[in-house]
Amino acid sequence: MNTNHPLQRVSRRNVLRSGAAAFAALGLSRAGAAEVPPASRPNILLLHCHDLGTYLQCYGTETVQSPNLDAFAAKSVLFARNFCTAPQCSPSRASIFTGRYPHNNGVMGLCHADFAWDLNQDEMHLAQLLKDAGYAAESVGVIHETRSGAARCGYEKHTGKNRASEMAIGAIERLRHFAETPGKPFFLCAGCIEPHRMRSPEETDYMGFLSPEFGPDDTLGVNVPGFLRDTPGTRAELAELQGAVRHMDTQMGHVLDAVSELGLEENTLVLFTTDHGYAMPRAKCSLYEPGITTALILRLPSRKGWHGGIVKEEHLSNIDILPTLLELAGAPVPANVQGRSFMSLLDGGSYTPRDSIFAEISHHDYYDPRRCIRTETHKLIVNFSSAPAYMDPSQSWRPRSDTVVPENRAVAYHPCCELYDLRADPWEQHDLAESDEHAAIREELLVRLRGHLAATKDPILNGAITPPQHKKALECLGL
Repeated sequence: MNTNHPLQRVSRRNVLRSGAAAFAALGLSRAGAAEVPPASRPNILLLHCHDLGTYLQCYGTETVQSPNLDAFAAKSVLFARNFCTAPQCSPSRASIFTGRYPHNNGVMGLCHADFAWDLNQDEMHLAQLLKDAGYAAESVGVIHETRSGAARCGYEKHTGKNRASEMAIGAIERLRHFAETPGKPFFLCAGCIEPHRMRSPEETDYMGFLSPEFGPDDTLGVNVPGFLRDTPGTRAELAELQGAVRHMDTQMGHVLDAVSELGLEENTLVLFTTDHGYAMPRAKCSLYEPGITTALILRLPSRKGWHGGIVKEEHLSNIDILPTLLELAGAPVPANVQGRSFMSLLDGGSYTPRDSIFAEISHHDYYDPRRCIRTETHKLIVNFSSAPAYMDPSQSWRPRSDTVVPENRAVAYHPCCELYDLRADPWEQHDLAESDEHAAIREELLVRLRGHLAATKDPILNGAITPPQHKKALECLGL
């Protein structure tokens, strides 16, 4: 079993090595590259995918094949410790596009179907803010931060192709359009569903990661992370996940190639990210590290410090993306934005790193409210219900993978509080919340978490959070 946490193995040397072949093939040299004066209004291409976490080779997952994003990272800025605000799709995406926590922007659960969560009416989306600043704003593929459509987000055009291969075709077509009709700077947001689990008519007991476009990939083997049991079922699922990531990487590579081939590279900020961790038990839908650590890689060749195979170790939250992009674009940042721009971190100016990360979950498959604080050394999780020990993201009647902890999930439920020493226990296997030796750090983190919840007016402090279907049920009752 591989017991090393991937993020412990990320280094500048690893990122540079992963893209060395690509640089050699192109005949490029970092040492000889001349800096181009920064443009005042760069184009912005935001690429995103579902359920990836940091499951890329450039982040230390050595058995997954992700050569295109690895090569991109080797000439970009990779953020080794980027975190999402929520380990589920809609809430995390809503944070990316509003710069605000889910309990503030209104998306405290999934947006689709009868889950029916949506952005607050007065929430401003990144596309709206950039369009107001003079950008052409378009999207291709996944929009999952609202149930109200692309126009609600501020997009002037939306190409609704969610599969990675379709997304790539649509994104390249729009990039070609922007290249052939210069004028306004553009914001293009392009996202795909892979490596989300896929529904297959052949599968009855479980939902895997495969589609007709790709199969499992264990060419480089399979490393089982330390929080999962090393079983044939786990290995089969990870091989499928690796196949899905490899396919997604290929399609992202096509889009990245098009940026260069269309002459857009120098003055286009390309940012790649994902919503939350991968869909394995105790990852997605959990506040443990595999659920909230996410990839974030960006590159802007025309600006010093925004490219060159750099690895940043500072803690970031995905609410920090919006204010950074707005500052880069010269657009005002709304006063209610809770994220912090990291532009000065890249430019080499004065920057105060975050000393803590806050994450949350309220509703997903069911109501299971949890809140956490993560510092450099510890994580504290407060569970507001005695629900099962972890919410299973496999979407399967008979899951094929299981965790090391808890040993028997059928009879394991949330304690009120969990505490982990991330230095000694990166996979969060040993709960220290009841340890007298750790009582002081437990109390300190409880005070800090309470302060965050109060300062952001988290409704969890006032009692249970009512889902949209509650209102619908009352209407059924004629009330």
